[in-house]
Parts: sequence; C-alpha cells; structure tokens
Amino acid sequence: MIVDERIIAYINSLETELPEELRDLEKDALEHYVPIIKKETQGVLKFLLQLQQPKRILEVGTAIGFSALFMSAFTGRDSKITTIEKVAMRLVEADKNLANPIFPNKDKITLIKGEALEVLRALVEDKASFDFIFLDAAKAQYMSFLPELMKLIEDKGLLVTDNVLQDGTVINSRYSIARRDRTIHSRMREYLYTITHMEELASVILPVGDGIALSHRVM
Repeated sequence: MIVDERIIAYINSLETELPEELRDLEKDALEHYVPIIKKETQGVLKFLLQLQQPKRILEVGTAIGFSALFMSAFTGRDSKITTIEKVAMRLVEADKNLANPIFPNKDKITLIKGEALEVLRALVEDKASFDFIFLDAAKAQYMSFLPELMKLIEDKGLLVTDNVLQDGTVINSRYSIARRDRTIHSRMREYLYTITHMEELASVILPVGDGIALSHRVM
C-alpha cells in the first residue's frame, strides 16, 4: 500500500459509478484475481481522457480488455483504440469481451495479437502515430518498449505508464529485493530515471494505485 488505505477508500467513494456493463466486468475480474486497473487509477485515466480528448490511443497490455473498454467509454465517437496482447489465456477473455454487444463502444477498439515489441516495431514501420499511449504490460520490458513508443507518440501526446512503484518497493535497495524480482526492480528504476530526464518528455510520477507516470511529449 503506497497511500493510506482510508484515504484511498475515501477518494474511491467520490468516484461516479461505472456503466453497468463495465462494473460487472470489473467485479468478475476481481473475483477471479485478474489484474485490472485499480479504481483510483481509473479516476486519473478518465480525467486525462476527458481533458486530452485523444483521437488515436495505443494500449500496450490488453489483458481481458477491461481498460480498453473503459477508455472507449470516456472518449469521443471518433476515437480509435489499438490494444496489444500476447498471453493466450488473456486473449481468450479479451476476444470474448471485445466482441460482446453489451459494450456500446467496442467498435472503437482494434486488438492486435502478438509480442508487444514486435507489434510496436511493425506500427513504426507502418508510420502509425498516437496522441495517447497507455502502457500497462510486462514491467521488465518498459525500457525495451520506450524507444519504439517515442517513435509512435505525437508531439503534445501523453504517455501514461501504470504500475511503476511496485507496491512501493521501487524505493528499496536492490539487495532488499527478492532475487527473482531484482531484474524488474532495476529496470523499473532505470525506466523512471530515463523518462524523468529525457528532454523530449515532461514527466511526473503519482502515487496513485500502484504508481502512475505521466509523460507529456514536449519536443
């Protein structure tokens, strides 16, 4: 827990209810221990989408499709969302959810199946561009994704990176981290240092959910 649990509960209590179909999908995911964006992260994401009003959104890490469907609910009719996933088990659920007619904005979403880095490189080859990118995939790969994301994000575009504080352990010494988690720990610290020191980005890190980094492309 990064922020006091009572504060999180209070902030979440102020949020307006999700549309019923999203609320049911969220409930099902939580009951089956499927990781989806946390309630407080949803609030920030919704605010940013309504503020930025992006037209071309890229999501790296579809999981079961909850966040793509969430973003589709809070963007304009002409917005398009491209989302990438490679895990077969997740893709079964994503295919089902993204085809479900109960989600009124599902037609905004295009699911690309495959290894994220390969897909990102293919998008670069195709000269694709996006004004909003939501990165919520394998944390150890964030640094590998970053060069391709920088080629895809437009000037004045926004890169939102989720799960950057790793339950607060990102501040710990490497030697206090379990050996199996040290690679992720060091790569996340490298990623955060990089995005906060790049001339092309203006970045801020927020202790919301499991940590969100907001990076605005300024040059």
